[in-house]
Amino acid sequence: MGVVGVSGLLSRLGGPARSVWAKHDRDGGGWLPLWRHLEDCAAVAGLLWDRWVPVAVRGLIAETLPGGEADARALVVWLAGVHDIGKATPAFACQVDELAEVMRDHGLEMRSSAAMGPDRRLAPHGLAGQVLLGEWLEERHGWAAGRTGQFTVAVGGHHGVPPEHGQIKALFEHEELLRPGGPGGRVWRLVQAELLDACAGRFGVGERLGDWGAVRLPQPVQVLLTALVIVSDWIASNPDLFPYFPDAASVSDADRLAAAWGGLDLPEPWQAGEPPVGAQELFAARFGLPADARVRPVQEAALQLAREMDGAGLMVIEAPMGEGKTEAALAVAEVFAARSGAGGVFFALPTMATGNAMFPRLLDWLDRLPGVQGERRSVHLAHSKAALNEDFVDLMARGGRIAAVGIDETDGVSGRETGGRRRAAADLVAHAWLRGRKKAMLASFVAGTIDQLLFAGLKSRHLALRHLAVAGKVVVIDEAHAYDTYMSVYLDRVLSWLGAYRVPVVVLSATLPAGRRQELVAAYAGHTAAPAAGRQAAEEIPSDAYPLLTAVVAGGDPVMRRPQASGRETAVGVERLDDGLEVLADRLEAELADGGCALVVRNTVRRVLETARILRERFGDGDVTVAHSAFVDVDRAEKDADLLRRFGPPGKASGRPARRHIVVASQVAEQSLDVDFDLLVSDLCPVDLLLQRMGRLHRHQRGDGQSQRPQRLRQARCLLTGTDWTTEVPAPVRGSLAVYGRYPLLRSAAVLLPHLHSQAQRPVRLPADISTLVQGAYGTVPVGPPDWKAALEEARLQFEEYRRDQAERAAVFRLGDVGRAGRPLFGWVAAGVGDTDDSRTGRAQVRDSRESLEVVVVQRRSDGSLATLPWLKPDRRGRRRGGLELPQDQVPTTLAARTAASCGLRLPLQFSYAETMDRAIAELEQLYVPAWQGKHSPWLADQLILALDEDCQTQLAGFSLHYSPLDGLEVTRERD
Repeated sequence: MGVVGVSGLLSRLGGPARSVWAKHDRDGGGWLPLWRHLEDCAAVAGLLWDRWVPVAVRGLIAETLPGGEADARALVVWLAGVHDIGKATPAFACQVDELAEVMRDHGLEMRSSAAMGPDRRLAPHGLAGQVLLGEWLEERHGWAAGRTGQFTVAVGGHHGVPPEHGQIKALFEHEELLRPGGPGGRVWRLVQAELLDACAGRFGVGERLGDWGAVRLPQPVQVLLTALVIVSDWIASNPDLFPYFPDAASVSDADRLAAAWGGLDLPEPWQAGEPPVGAQELFAARFGLPADARVRPVQEAALQLAREMDGAGLMVIEAPMGEGKTEAALAVAEVFAARSGAGGVFFALPTMATGNAMFPRLLDWLDRLPGVQGERRSVHLAHSKAALNEDFVDLMARGGRIAAVGIDETDGVSGRETGGRRRAAADLVAHAWLRGRKKAMLASFVAGTIDQLLFAGLKSRHLALRHLAVAGKVVVIDEAHAYDTYMSVYLDRVLSWLGAYRVPVVVLSATLPAGRRQELVAAYAGHTAAPAAGRQAAEEIPSDAYPLLTAVVAGGDPVMRRPQASGRETAVGVERLDDGLEVLADRLEAELADGGCALVVRNTVRRVLETARILRERFGDGDVTVAHSAFVDVDRAEKDADLLRRFGPPGKASGRPARRHIVVASQVAEQSLDVDFDLLVSDLCPVDLLLQRMGRLHRHQRGDGQSQRPQRLRQARCLLTGTDWTTEVPAPVRGSLAVYGRYPLLRSAAVLLPHLHSQAQRPVRLPADISTLVQGAYGTVPVGPPDWKAALEEARLQFEEYRRDQAERAAVFRLGDVGRAGRPLFGWVAAGVGDTDDSRTGRAQVRDSRESLEVVVVQRRSDGSLATLPWLKPDRRGRRRGGLELPQDQVPTTLAARTAASCGLRLPLQFSYAETMDRAIAELEQLYVPAWQGKHSPWLADQLILALDEDCQTQLAGFSLHYSPLDGLEVTRERD
């Protein structure tokens, strides 16, 4: 759309239509007439289409319309231009007396807001606009009543929730809310028609509406149209960009739009070109490979398969730990983006910790990526603690700030630190307008938790924005084996929508059960996919084929490839170890007699702490390190960094202990940490997770034949404990049963039996045995000795009942499947959860977990004053963070407040039960600091503060809490 001139919409309207108002500032008295806001919104929509909407999204909308791209652009501009037509009704206009009086002076009669009473709520302006636009299409353009809703729902849903059929019916029964009866009603009807006629002419659709009346819009297109109207409205509603009258009344249309768009300064989407080089050259260029490094067979095969596919689709990459799946995914994403027109990438990971670890890798890739180098592109880290990540903070400092970030939005961050800024070849920014909790995923390149993707399958307000965010990207899903039945219910539904949007998807896993792979492929393809005739069919590939690539396009049949393994192999000897702390200590003392680094993985934090206590008594504090999830955020990050410094890859890790050392960890050691140990001790766990743990054993070559490791540790070994091996059927410890359930643990033990018998001495060969073990554990074929049969059957029935319960509970708020083309989105998110985000409440909606309590941990000194935790290290700029004063009579300094916020801690399961949680909240709220609330203290406002005494202890809800930077949080019941 060209620049709006003074002869635009205004010139097409008479006095009554010009008097209709749209926006009002109760504090400053400013206002906007409806014609002005509609003109602004349409102009923004046109610029978004031309300069911000990815090619993939434009193409999906265009292919449904007879005029292609031109029709699609005109439709988006027109829908944005009429989105607030519902404000030309008595139900809306009566809200501001002085503006309503002006309209009455022009013949638009209406009762006062008080006189209308509660019935006025039956006509929210979005729904009213949908009804008015539908009537106009029927009466003025002869559309069938059944064809209007698929277009008008973008107007009805522009505040985040498409109307339901009952709401539409109720409004039709109260027509006086749209226009009063009698002669006054005729004036309203004329003004409403005049506005819609003017918009059709002004935005160039008058001659197209006849053809559009025969169109059946697919539901994904209806979602995208709604989302684009929402984004356009949010931008055009920002008074920093589009000032109110009367001050701005004299500014020309062209100057108003140019100033707004320049002030917004949205980065344009990435436009990928298909790389013309081979795999070796591409990987060397994108990932800075050393001169002697060779691309791995899985990476080369994945790139080749992406190039051979009929179009961008879904690819599942199953390959061992350490095989470069992440690099393969990004290379495939580049090809997929070039072929699909995707304007960015979303990399979804299982946890905030893995998201933080991935973010700098994503930035490094972007530094070398054509179409990003030297360009300005938007980047985001999408999880609830992102503003505490220093790499992301650096990007936010470059992104500027827009004071008003959007309707229903809060930024939540101010006064950001920029120490140690990471310089990038590309001008990567965390754009200010794209930081709101509902808009962050609209950035071009995003790393974040899987929750952000699963939210696209949760019926919630502004869901259309989440769909727009992923519809224009390549989506990479890492650690696909890590998601349980509850999460998979959402993931499968999201994949079905991604397939409908033709969004390219790359799924990564080292240990994916075959049945789960088939479910993922079928969900995306839109049917129960069978291998294509004449291609490598499933029956031609052994059930334990590994590595394995599977690819499918939406509506198509899967293609499978079995690339060669890289040739790297680790043989891991597995043996039973009785579950006793002294037994463990004795064994480690013998194994580490000549030095070496051992990793002990426990299934619960309690077992981690119990184990560490005994091992410290035996080996000393300096030889034992603890790692688990119950550390404050900043300590957890420091723990991960310390593990990488000491136990990371040769050439990168600089502090590997010269003598013996033991790391006792929970499941945090399973994923995304590139650490390498000489010996592994693990509690019995599901076999796919055990294989992940084994991936931290002899992960890197240390000398010929591992000669740099101690003599007795040059053969990789895993000691399997956490269960009573002496019973007829293994009896896992209680904590493991609570975490994983008996059935997965017993099947894991069963498939490991051939490797556990002392006579067999058969090691687990990585990667050769990975698929055999995983498919055996998760298949339906009976496993284990005959005398295990009854116990396994009992455990199976309990487990299947649990999974059914998970699936049923997840389905309550799950989005429906894609409906038939032409069916309006009415009721699309009905009976949903309202607003959702990556808060503790939001995460609980897409994960099968109890709602947890999160606190900010500070220290209370003996004089009653509060301070940040005393042991915190300086930040990147060398500024002290430990022991900073947190005054209770004023807002703390930005550094002190941000430092305190970085000490967030999720309290353990004991505090998730309703009665205990209520008691804990009541006790925590006793430390309420009024000076820390409100917009002037965004880091600490609304946070629950847990104050430790100078011995780092406190009591809460009947429990004693003790915290240390060495061991994290320890919780015990108070003694009676």
